[in-house]
Amino acid sequence: MSASMPIEIDSAVTTIILQRPIKQQIHAYENWLKEMVPLAQRAAGHRGVNVIRPHGENDEYTIVLHFSSEADLHNWLESDIRRQMIEKVRPLLHADEQIDVKTGLEFWFTPPASRKAAPAYKQFLLTWSAIFPLSILIPWLLSPFLSALPAWLAPLVKPLMTSMVLVGLMTFVIMPRYVRWVARWLYQ
Repeated sequence: MSASMPIEIDSAVTTIILQRPIKQQIHAYENWLKEMVPLAQRAAGHRGVNVIRPHGENDEYTIVLHFSSEADLHNWLESDIRRQMIEKVRPLLHADEQIDVKTGLEFWFTPPASRKAAPAYKQFLLTWSAIFPLSILIPWLLSPFLSALPAWLAPLVKPLMTSMVLVGLMTFVIMPRYVRWVARWLYQ
C-alpha cells in the first residue's frame, strides 16, 4: 500500500427500522417478516437482526439490523431484493417505514418518538452499571477454559475473549433489554 493512498476505516453500524402494520394485517405482516429476516441474514456483512414486537398500546415493530460496515448496510438497504420486499409489505403498513442509522453505541440510547434524548450522565450510569458486574463475572466464568492456555498466550487471549464476550452481551443481550426496562427513568 502506498503512503499516498487513503485508508478507509469502516466500523460496525446498526439500523433501526420502525414499521407500523395495520391491525387487521398483523398476521400477513408476521408472515412477511418470516420471509424477510432470512433474506437480510444472507446479505454481505450482516451481523444480526432483532425484531422487537409492539407491546401495550404501541403498534410499532422495531427491527434492529447490525452490519459490519456502512457500505454493507447501504448495499442491503438499496438492494433489489429488499426493494421488492418493501413493495410487498407497503400495503400492510399505516405509513412508510422509518429508517435510522446508528454507528457505535449511540443506538442503545435512542429515545422513543415522544421523548427527549437521555442526559449523558444517565447514559454513563446505565452503561457502567451493566459493564461493571460483567467485567467481574465474565473473567471468572471464562477462567476454567482459559487456564488451560500456555502461559505465554494467556495475557493476550484472556483480555481478547473477555472483551469479546462482554461487548457481545452488551450489544445483543443486555443493553436492548436494560434500556427498555429503565426507559421511564432514562428519558424523564
